[in-house]
Amino acid sequence: MSAAIYLAKGREKSLKRKHPWIFSRGIERTEGDPQLGETVDVFTHDGKWLAKAAYSPASQIRARVWSFDNVAIDRAFFIQRFQSAQMLRDDIIVRDGLTGYRLVAAESDGLPGITIDRYQNFFVCQLLSAGAEFHKQNIIDALIHCFPECSIYERSDVAVRKKEGLEERTGLLHGELPPSSVVIEENGVKISVDIIGGHKTGFYLDQRDSRQQAMKYVQDKEVLNCFSYTGGFGLYALKGGAKRVINADVSQPALDMAKFNAQLNEFDISKKRAVFLNADVFKLLREYRDQGTQFDVVIMDPPKFAESKAQLNGACRGYKDINMLAMQILRPGGTLLTYSCSGLMDQVLFQKIIADAALDANRQVKFVERFEQAADHPTDTAYPEGFYLKGFACKVM
Repeated sequence: MSAAIYLAKGREKSLKRKHPWIFSRGIERTEGDPQLGETVDVFTHDGKWLAKAAYSPASQIRARVWSFDNVAIDRAFFIQRFQSAQMLRDDIIVRDGLTGYRLVAAESDGLPGITIDRYQNFFVCQLLSAGAEFHKQNIIDALIHCFPECSIYERSDVAVRKKEGLEERTGLLHGELPPSSVVIEENGVKISVDIIGGHKTGFYLDQRDSRQQAMKYVQDKEVLNCFSYTGGFGLYALKGGAKRVINADVSQPALDMAKFNAQLNEFDISKKRAVFLNADVFKLLREYRDQGTQFDVVIMDPPKFAESKAQLNGACRGYKDINMLAMQILRPGGTLLTYSCSGLMDQVLFQKIIADAALDANRQVKFVERFEQAADHPTDTAYPEGFYLKGFACKVM
């Protein structure tokens, strides 16, 4: 008989609404001796079967649900999940001309702790839960079955694995080692991705729709692209007819890739139309403000400021500071395109932070458009935590 967990009385409500997380405090008892990542049956306190879940003894999220149907969690299970995930994205891939996209968005695709991005025929996996690690070979075998031409590389170099009792890992899982540059295409824009050395899985695919929307605001404008990384927003700004784009980032390798990407798309970057500036964005914004340097458009896409609830207050101060400075260097009537990828920061709180920044900047600011993560990063109705990326277009007077 397989191991099982029994929930405390009344703790089954979220599971009946198909939410995939079971917290340690919600468990009354455990039967058998489930190992790290092992599949357990989940029962109500009075013995009614609820789900199959992966057990994680070191985590506050003690179990993550694989299925609310009583099925085996094996290679066939993962094949079915991958096929469903691909089918969900087929229309998006054709519509946006994608050769890079997110195949699996963890819990939102019914695969807790598993993120898989595709760049050409290279699949990059982040296996961040105990269950994902336990079924690693099944996951690899299922991917090969669904995409026999693919190579698979692991980028599980994320600190959250420690909460699951796992070490960080990277390396080749199947096929060929990815080269230092894999060129993908989205919306007619070519982008070089460094799978092994880049951020996350190599690139921020989730901002694709926002990059496209940004083009509406940049024609004949002077644009400052903050935290530019490899220049994604900057490329779309150039495509959208910006007069000048300054890409600012603290990483020189990222800026080198951004310049390479501009050349890849045959954009004219002579006569300083595109500038690649190695700078600490916080200091740079203050320097521009103090010098009286102004822009027509500021794009503010910082890294995640809050990894935990304990960091949320500090994150709020950070977001307020950079947005206040951005407003202060915008010409009257200019546009601020600002984003937060911190899942703990909900859209209402982010909007309030922008409002507070406007007061401190002594500028009148109007929200004119809202943004969210790209369509290949869906949010399941039962898992609202899957909605994490939010943004605003603001007119600053």
